Amino acid sequence: MTASKIILAFVMVVLLAGNVFLGFQYLSAQNNLYQAEKNLEGRKFNERILNFLKLFIEKVLKADNEIDFEARLALENAVRNLDDKEILAQWQKFIESRDEIKAQQEVKNLLELLAEKIKI
Repeated sequence: MTASKIILAFVMVVLLAGNVFLGFQYLSAQNNLYQAEKNLEGRKFNERILNFLKLFIEKVLKADNEIDFEARLALENAVRNLDDKEILAQWQKFIESRDEIKAQQEVKNLLELLAEKIKI
């Protein structure tokens, strides 16, 4: 074997090792990006829940009189913006309550569900 063939073989091994190393780096970066996107989506969901919760406290729990149409519309839009079927179903139970005792129970259930849905 001549020196040029040995050097060529060495260069090919180094290039192959570099490609393998860069491939693993790429896969690792791709996994990190996926995790970051997942975390970001979780934070956005938490933010939407907290915005709805603040609005709910302000417009419903602190209300001194009947909730007006604009407040109801804002709450309805905020709960639909969460895009969560379970929360929406509990919201429907709350707004369909016919008496104060049932409404209070459904508010408790809604608040409990919202607290459970917040991801840390």
